Amino acid sequence: MAQLELILQAATPATHAAAVRKLLTIADVKTVLVSVAFVREAGVEALEAALKDVAGDATFFVGIRNNITTLQGLKRLLALKTKLYVVDTGSREPIFHPKLYLACTDTIAEMIVGSANLTFQGLHNNIEASTRVVLDLADAGDHKFVEQTTAAFDDMLAKHPEHVFQLKTAQQIELLFDEGRIVDETIIQAPAPIGGVKKGKRDSLGRMKLHRVFRPRIKAAIKRAAVKAPPRVFGQPIPAVRATEYYLVWESNELKRRDLNIPTNPNTHATGSMLLKKGAMEGIDQRHFFRDDVFDTLKWVPDRKTPHIERASAEFELVIKNLNYGKFRLRLSHNTKTDTASYAQNNAMTQVHWGDALPLVAKEDLLARTIYLYRKDTDPPEFQIEID
Repeated sequence: MAQLELILQAATPATHAAAVRKLLTIADVKTVLVSVAFVREAGVEALEAALKDVAGDATFFVGIRNNITTLQGLKRLLALKTKLYVVDTGSREPIFHPKLYLACTDTIAEMIVGSANLTFQGLHNNIEASTRVVLDLADAGDHKFVEQTTAAFDDMLAKHPEHVFQLKTAQQIELLFDEGRIVDETIIQAPAPIGGVKKGKRDSLGRMKLHRVFRPRIKAAIKRAAVKAPPRVFGQPIPAVRATEYYLVWESNELKRRDLNIPTNPNTHATGSMLLKKGAMEGIDQRHFFRDDVFDTLKWVPDRKTPHIERASAEFELVIKNLNYGKFRLRLSHNTKTDTASYAQNNAMTQVHWGDALPLVAKEDLLARTIYLYRKDTDPPEFQIEID
């Protein structure tokens, strides 16, 4: 008789990462079957230690042509020497969407069936629900259910060989990228907001208080748009993002009152600006990164009264809680001095001045959220600030 347990991630302390790791480390596992719509590298990394010992007996079915599954995630699964299949429906509708994790020994099978994909958020932070099922293979009904499950995937493979196929080499994965069927996760594009504000003031709904696991830091990357993309050579760097697309260049830590210009008391003077710091990304020297990389092609002019301060401005599209509030011309300032105690202490040197956007930003409901800064390599460059 099957044993059942609910996993309700984020709303409770339970995570799918912990549950799947437990499933993969059952004693004497003979076979593993995983089916997910989306795979990203941090998701594979979260299970990697538990997966290593059973990877040779593990079969993965992963959806592609969904703008989420990545080159890096598939390569990491392949490097573990799993048997890796991808499912391409040949269309954006419908997509391959089942989420199932199954491990079998000679006597029991354990299965997690629900909504969690093989991504860091899917395994840790999204509100996801699954059922953990422990099956006794000595029970005829339980045994039949496991056989039906594995047979369904074998049948899909047999009936749709052009759409369900095995990846055996990194070159095959790179070819899928070149064909546009998977994406490069080092180029993080801005999500499409659900729309703009129709009427009235901005809503004041705070962030839902959930259990949260902080994901590994990602590396900062400035991708210059290629004027003419050269032919691809396998093993060579991936071409730059197109100039018409926003891509992520910086992610903040949790926003504080100082960042949002929310006074701690009525007598506190708000500066109207935010220091651009290292934030949640690796490889950033906050003293130079914003002036020399993110905003390097803007027209910087020394301040007439304080010439060591350079000033520039740029168009910023402002997206808050997935609603687009339009474009704002925001000023930037940068302290060029390198002989100060502040510089020696590796403090931030660049600020964004909120200007007309301040009434939208200086709100309590944005505390502890994150700013994502995106760049578009037009001439001049354009930017998007997303707060979510």
